Amino acid sequence: MEFLLDPGIWVGLLTLIVLEIVLGIDNLVFIAILADKLPPEQRDKARIIGLSLALLMRLGLLFAIAWLVTLTKPLITVFDWTFSGRDLILLFGGLFLLYKAVSELHERMEGKPEVHVTTNVVYASFTAVVAQIVVLDAVFSLDSVITAIGMVDNIYVMMIAMIVAMVVMLVASKPLTSFVNRHPTVIILCLSFLLLIGISLIAEGFGFHIPKGYIYSGIGVAIVIEAFNQFSQRNAKKHESKIPLRHRTADSILRLMGGKMETVSDSPRHAEAQEAFADEERYMIGGVLTLAERSVASIMTPRSQISWINVNETPDKIREQVLSVPHSLFPVCRGSLDKVLSVVRAKEILEVLDDQEQLNVLIKRHRPIFIFENMKVIDAINTLRTSKGSLVLVNDEFGNVQGLISPLDVFEAIAGEFPDADEQLDLVKLDDYTWKASGMLDLYQLELVSGLDLVEYDAGYISVAGLILDKSNGVVEVGSTLDYQGAHFEVTELEANRIKTVMITLR
Repeated sequence: MEFLLDPGIWVGLLTLIVLEIVLGIDNLVFIAILADKLPPEQRDKARIIGLSLALLMRLGLLFAIAWLVTLTKPLITVFDWTFSGRDLILLFGGLFLLYKAVSELHERMEGKPEVHVTTNVVYASFTAVVAQIVVLDAVFSLDSVITAIGMVDNIYVMMIAMIVAMVVMLVASKPLTSFVNRHPTVIILCLSFLLLIGISLIAEGFGFHIPKGYIYSGIGVAIVIEAFNQFSQRNAKKHESKIPLRHRTADSILRLMGGKMETVSDSPRHAEAQEAFADEERYMIGGVLTLAERSVASIMTPRSQISWINVNETPDKIREQVLSVPHSLFPVCRGSLDKVLSVVRAKEILEVLDDQEQLNVLIKRHRPIFIFENMKVIDAINTLRTSKGSLVLVNDEFGNVQGLISPLDVFEAIAGEFPDADEQLDLVKLDDYTWKASGMLDLYQLELVSGLDLVEYDAGYISVAGLILDKSNGVVEVGSTLDYQGAHFEVTELEANRIKTVMITLR
């Protein structure tokens, strides 16, 4: 055990371990590519068995030192070329690497998509992959074994160094495989390295010595460049992750359909989308995708436009009011809209107007349903479903009625307006670049029609009038204009200090 006290032994051992690990990196890269051809449950097993057999083979080579030395002696002569056993191993090993690297590159450069329609996916043979790992390691191990023989004289030091290096390879093989599989560009880079190494082995077989420093320096530069590329991609994903998943999904779908997120209108994808999807289809899909971010307040009928019945009025006046508007449902209130008693059908209330007792029964039968104005439309759908076609009233935080919604309002948010007989369209298209809009027009609807990005996150407004007032600091008159996000807004009509009509032109 005296040799354990020799500092030279320890220095040689540590140096040899480092060299063995460095020389085994290219081996690991190709093992990662080979293991990927197996079913997921067999990959770890293949790596362990392949590397274990390779370790046994390397240890066996160490005990054949005398034979390895003789491999440098001339064995055959072809024309003017003389080949030793070592040269032949390097030559055929290099050809093997070139074949595998070129075939793998060709498979990936073809760009054929992997379509997994069924679970019957064709994988490579387990035995074949393990055999390739062993053969591959035999090619690479020749350099490492010869390096070990040249560095130290103690065979036990060589064995320890190789065992430690192989353990490191076993531990590193799985995370390296996972990393390579997650980054397809790395696979191409690794295959390029194998081409380079294969060519260097062939050159060595023909007697042309290429310094390893040149090879590893080129590989090192390529790795640094790829590291920069991976770093930039990671940062891009980090910034993208800050955008809500729903927004990213919506943007992707809209881009696929040639929607507003497509910045290059003449791109091939945009042209294909224009042919595959009609304008109405893109509009409706865009409307669906925005339901989760729109509040109930953005689609409700506002308080000022609600037709309601005051039970304190005379039956004749109530009857006149019901018959004067084309609505089938009415909120029934006592004195003011904030005191809602019920929501009843016009037909039912007309039948019991003259009978106070039956009217009271009718009112008690249909209790009103309330929701909060900041609730998202997607969340309000369940409430609308339970209302069984009735109106749902919208309250603010103080319990005051701000509007009402119905299933029709949700449908209009998706497909566009369906005005009643007494309503005017909130948005009228004059030409491809100009619209006449109501001040109450929902900005989401304008976005879907125009392709503009108008709604700011957590904005305090939801209508065209709200946008103009916010950006103009509340000072608006007829003729006031606003240029915002590629659109020109001009106020054309006011009603009691309220923006009634706006002309919108795309710039």
